[in-house]
Amino acid sequence: MPTLIVTAHPDEDSLTHAAALHLRERLEADGVEVELAHLAQEGFDPRFTARDRADYKGGAITGPDVLAEQARLDRASDVVLVFPVFWWSMPALLKGWIDRVFITGWAFELGDDGRVLGKLGHLTAHLLPVSGFSEASFARHGYEESFSTQIEHGVFDYCGMPRGAKAFIRESEDAASVKLGLEAAVATVAAAVGAPSKV
Repeated sequence: MPTLIVTAHPDEDSLTHAAALHLRERLEADGVEVELAHLAQEGFDPRFTARDRADYKGGAITGPDVLAEQARLDRASDVVLVFPVFWWSMPALLKGWIDRVFITGWAFELGDDGRVLGKLGHLTAHLLPVSGFSEASFARHGYEESFSTQIEHGVFDYCGMPRGAKAFIRESEDAASVKLGLEAAVATVAAAVGAPSKV
């Protein structure tokens, strides 16, 4: 089963894309099959429309683009989200991908007692965010905790996805920091792919 790397950046020359490509090279050198999903370059539409709402309410997916993304994820054992940190979170493109693709009936369902039952236990989720800020800045403002709550707990745990690695590339405007941060982050995520994960 392949590892799916998902990016959400409009610039193919960005550090985000460089990190995704470096990770792919590292994984393939280790014998891991990799599929890349460059959402911006592929033209994925992140807008949650009336059709998406109808699918959500009716429990039947009709959008071919959503079905294609779900099929990618169904084939994978690991998914790595590689993205720039915008306003202390993920870009709207990636959030829209989650909004549209991770819907009830596929990513989770509600039990008879009203409890959420995650359905993506086969898929380990990893994060490789690119941030312009330092680790100290994240800690000082409480963003490390809110980032984890919003994405790891709010999306991964909700859908029953085991948590893999979270490795930031920080201070992305500083060339020296980037070189070290890129290598360390890619190494951390590559080592976690296929390894026992934590929920």
